[in-house]
Amino acid sequence: MAGVFGTEKAILLMIKSVEELEAIYGQPGEASTVKVANHITPSYRRIIEKSPFVAFASCGPEGLDCSPRGDIAGFVRVHDDKTLLLPDRRGNNRIDTLRNIIRDPRVALLFLIPGSGTTLRVNGRAGVSAEDALLATFAVEEKTPRTVIVVTVEEIYFQCARAIVRSDLWNPDKRVDPKTLPTPGQILAEMSEDRVGGETYDREWPMRARKTMW
Repeated sequence: MAGVFGTEKAILLMIKSVEELEAIYGQPGEASTVKVANHITPSYRRIIEKSPFVAFASCGPEGLDCSPRGDIAGFVRVHDDKTLLLPDRRGNNRIDTLRNIIRDPRVALLFLIPGSGTTLRVNGRAGVSAEDALLATFAVEEKTPRTVIVVTVEEIYFQCARAIVRSDLWNPDKRVDPKTLPTPGQILAEMSEDRVGGETYDREWPMRARKTMW
């Protein structure tokens, strides 16, 4: 183990080769490999159409980014067995994901379905379209997204439920009380020395979100 990571309190030896990893973990079983496809199968299509949430990972010159995307279940549209369409709804206008896609098309998606332990992973390449006819097909309340992300699927497979089971993610009794967490307004105020955010931000956000959801 050649790599060394140090802090004042600890020095850890880091694994630096694939061979070292494989010596620890061994090889995956057939169930871990036979599930992988290079196109959207009928079963995988059903999962995508039931999902209201996807974590969208991208990469660019500044590094990696992972963005939450949520909408009405099925908002990620299966165009054909190699292509997914994802509307870019209203947000904060940082456009980190879109900037990355323009410069590096490699992306990864992780679909979640409330109540299900099964998640779905997609790896592929993406582009960004502002074609009016395409945008119109994603209109909600007569509001269209400004762009649509077009993903070409290169690899797709389901992930076993262990992570969901271990986390007990969908158990309503394990929900965290929002009052125990810092609010967006508090975080903004802390980060900006009270120039932005605060109680006013938190108080006005629900109404602002309702008006700008789409």
